[in-house]
Amino acid sequence: QEKKIFTVQGPYPIIRSLLRARGWVERRAQLSQGTSEPLHSPSPPEEEKEEEQWDEDPEAIHNLMSRLVRNQVPYFIWTNHCNAVSCRLLQQDQVVNHYARAGAFTTKEGLCQNLRNLPWFDQAAPDTFFPRCYRLKAVDERQAFIEDFRLTAARSLLKVAVERTGDGPVETEQPLKSGMGPGEVAQKVCGSHVPHPMTSTAGLGPLLCPQLVEEALQVCRQHLGTLGYQDIDRDPPDPQAMGTDWDRFLQDYYRVVHQGAQLALSGPQREQCQALLQHLAEWLPQLSMEGHHNVWILKPGAKSRGRGIVCMAQLEEVLRLAGVCVAPSAQVGEWVVQKYVERPLLIFGTKFDIRQWFLVTDWNPLTIWFYQESYLRFCSRPFSLCCLSPARHLCNVSIQKQYRLVQSRHPRLPPDQTWSCRQLQAYLAQVGQAGAWQQVMVPGMKAAVVSTLRSTQDLVEHRKNSFELYGADFIFGEDCQPWLLEINASPTMTPSSAVTRRLCASVQQDILRVVIDRRDNPACPTGAFELIYKE
Repeated sequence: QEKKIFTVQGPYPIIRSLLRARGWVERRAQLSQGTSEPLHSPSPPEEEKEEEQWDEDPEAIHNLMSRLVRNQVPYFIWTNHCNAVSCRLLQQDQVVNHYARAGAFTTKEGLCQNLRNLPWFDQAAPDTFFPRCYRLKAVDERQAFIEDFRLTAARSLLKVAVERTGDGPVETEQPLKSGMGPGEVAQKVCGSHVPHPMTSTAGLGPLLCPQLVEEALQVCRQHLGTLGYQDIDRDPPDPQAMGTDWDRFLQDYYRVVHQGAQLALSGPQREQCQALLQHLAEWLPQLSMEGHHNVWILKPGAKSRGRGIVCMAQLEEVLRLAGVCVAPSAQVGEWVVQKYVERPLLIFGTKFDIRQWFLVTDWNPLTIWFYQESYLRFCSRPFSLCCLSPARHLCNVSIQKQYRLVQSRHPRLPPDQTWSCRQLQAYLAQVGQAGAWQQVMVPGMKAAVVSTLRSTQDLVEHRKNSFELYGADFIFGEDCQPWLLEINASPTMTPSSAVTRRLCASVQQDILRVVIDRRDNPACPTGAFELIYKE
């Protein structure tokens, strides 16, 4: 009568325990397309053995209760993926922990495509929190990426020119070619040790003429004119019509940035580069974080946990891996390419990202709860653009556990490669940025989450009595500005460290406070969940 029957599918012992403590009875069942089928229907034990069994096995009473409700409807359903149940076949009063069609923002392709619609729903611009991204299978987006790569190369040359210290040639660091292995990098590029990621090394190649810088200046001037084009009655200038021999230009660019060629320029050219970059910064919010190595991260659309993700710094390699051929009829794989954040905030010289949970309890009106606890995931090797190895650039736990920690690793980094956000705040205070967490990082993450959900609100299936927890992955720039990388449905609740063991338990407890306890008592505490948006 109280409708306190629940079903849990997957390894969620904490949810099961918390519901039992609230007086709920579990119906052990297998969910299939909205219908509930018992896993088994064993014959009930003899009555005289039940009391003895309860004393010996604490689960015995729960097993008995489960059998008693095996033909009843579960009113709270928790599954580990959305496809385990069809929301259309549920009764109106059944609560389930998923929304249908959330792939609009929880898949790489969906997020890439739908954030472009944000200006229709919000005044925010996706380029202020989401690194620019392209789906290579779409012909128009593939061409847009190629143009973006070329323009980024031109801007990068201007940055290299500005970063010189005197009137002599510019000397640049040499990042790894994607096809090289870590061992080759150590010998061929960086020597016997890995330098600081922002330290320049002596140029090894010949001196390139000032004409290359002049060409980059011309390209960037024309691009600036395109960005500032205000006449909506006429087409803006076509970047393809700039008259640049891009094949030759990129080869010269690679020689400067990848092969250590020295870049020659005059004093006036350096001043022009600096002034032009300042104007571009007014239009390009990602100018500072994109660095000057033109590194992009290539992600297969149908994989998770970091599988198949690679970093690349040459246009030809990106297109080759994605299966882009010269033939017009060539089949292109489901790949997404995204600008890599080359100037991330580092802790003891090591890259990290942050897993930030949020909860949606309604899509109409859109209602978003932000979890005030989160955790950091560190790479196992120091950050360096000399080497594009996953050990230095991909923070996924499933990726990093494949690498052994090196002895040169900073002693203050955690051996389990995980920090809580409280530890991050303590570190920021030590380095003189005590206010960054509350003033920049958290507000930026909240705004990114709200903007993303608003842009996809009409695409997700609205259903009352549903809710869902999501895990957003962010990285921070050197200025502590958060950049959204992706949003995960069904974020893992399996702990991989002492920090995640505590936080995964607490977030599950607080979810039930919001979606169950708060129904009977709207004034009840919601733990670390903060209501940040409700239409």
